[in-house]
Amino acid sequence: MKDGSHQGHETKIHMKRKCALLLLVNMPTLEAPGERLRKFKYRGKDASMRRQQRIAVSLELRKAKKDEQSLKRRNITDVSPDPSEQQTKGVSLTLPEIINGVNASDPELCFQATQAARKMLSREKNPPLKLIVDAGLIPRLVEFLKSSLHPRLQLEAAWALTNIASGTSELTRAVVDGGAIQPLVELLSSPHMTVCEQAVWALGNIAGDGPKFRDDVIFSDAIPHLLTLVSSSIPVTFLRNIAWTLSNLCRNKNPYPSDHAVKQMLPALFHLLWHPDGEVLSDTCWALSYLTDGCDTRIGQVVDTGVLPRLVELMSSSELNVLTPSLRAVGNIVTGTDHQTQLALDAGILAVLPQLLTHPRSSIQKEAAWALSNVAAGPRQHIQQLIACGVLPPLVAVLENGEFKVQKEAVWTVANFTTGGTVDQLIQLVQAGVLEPLINLLTIPDTKIVLIILDILFFILQAAEKISQKENMCLLIEGLGGIDRIEALQLHENRQIALTALNITERHFSEEEETGTTLPARDQDHEFLKHLTNTYQSSTTPKPGTRPKESLL
Repeated sequence: MKDGSHQGHETKIHMKRKCALLLLVNMPTLEAPGERLRKFKYRGKDASMRRQQRIAVSLELRKAKKDEQSLKRRNITDVSPDPSEQQTKGVSLTLPEIINGVNASDPELCFQATQAARKMLSREKNPPLKLIVDAGLIPRLVEFLKSSLHPRLQLEAAWALTNIASGTSELTRAVVDGGAIQPLVELLSSPHMTVCEQAVWALGNIAGDGPKFRDDVIFSDAIPHLLTLVSSSIPVTFLRNIAWTLSNLCRNKNPYPSDHAVKQMLPALFHLLWHPDGEVLSDTCWALSYLTDGCDTRIGQVVDTGVLPRLVELMSSSELNVLTPSLRAVGNIVTGTDHQTQLALDAGILAVLPQLLTHPRSSIQKEAAWALSNVAAGPRQHIQQLIACGVLPPLVAVLENGEFKVQKEAVWTVANFTTGGTVDQLIQLVQAGVLEPLINLLTIPDTKIVLIILDILFFILQAAEKISQKENMCLLIEGLGGIDRIEALQLHENRQIALTALNITERHFSEEEETGTTLPARDQDHEFLKHLTNTYQSSTTPKPGTRPKESLL
């Protein structure tokens, strides 16, 4: 929470900004100023509200796409679980023969037909999933899951159902409606490891289809059985399937998995987070990223387990499939309360995030900038930690040279930094060279980002006005070509941009031509900034009995 004096300043500046807009907005076709202000995560909001809106704006950033982690997996490995299968390896049956065999009373014929169906479903390309479903084989396959005296038949049936459930939601529904979930859960206690592992895989595919089937698996008491399997004695390939299935049980919102289910899984996820295998780590981190993608209470459940230091450690992984979800999980955590963000800071995220801004992959740069933007949405103490960790130079670098998707996240970081920082912090931001790339970005076609940049410039000018340095700041902005671009935006087709540009021009630049002041040369910028900082520092040294300036807000 911000202290009372800080909030008071915030309200004051917010009202000044709002009144300035009210002088300009007279057309009924335009949105009211208050309506526009609500569209920005940082304007006139307290820290928690800014962060909540930041979550909404970046929803698509935090969604784990299918190319990041597979929702469903088909088992196409033709491995003989039993030497006796070699006797049937040459058997090739047509679909009518498979149907007849599956419906036979002889267990051996049932096995051969089910195995033939499984092999058809295990083709790498164009498996006939729907054809097998339409043939009405699912009820018999589900029945075979219960054949404890015939584990080979159980395996083949579970394998076939696994691959059917890897298909569309319609196909997965056919497996669920056929009653497969409960017998699959019971197979988690099978004494035959291959049967047990295949049941884990099938349940993972069902849970990965969406929240409805995920909850069906959870309500069938699958989680305790899965957790019983987590041990150091099982093969790593089996453990990978368990970790992946657990991640699918953590996945999806609307609704989230139940609190009870989350509490069941968290201790195991904490344990798996220390496993040396990269795939196990990856799926465990994805699971934690799903659980932290929500409200502060959900984030708190994960943070309270003590996983933060390990997640931060994994952010330095050389394996992209571990780095990406660990960064995502930590990025979600810093969307939480200021206390939760502080815990992430204490765990050392600022020793890693600046480096990730220079990562070879732009997707990682984007995630790092997004995480930083949420740190910057906190109190000024967090902003000071951003400065101290050396984040400003790489932040300015991505504003200058990054891909546009990264630049956008960097702009959000600067916006939150600007509206939450002290005047001294804003001066350091300007000294780092942030103005030039921001001004250059005023020509982009993204209207939302242009509006945000204009608001950043407005706040910086207000900060300079507080320390009687507005004229010098105006000269610096004009020397960087800013006034020309701001004036050009007065003719922008977006009326909000046009009005904001007009407001800045009339408020801060309308008398420049009358002053006759000479602009500093570009090679004098450094000395100019040094002068600005020295002037600010000398003018804000507190006298006895007085208080220093609080905050820009």
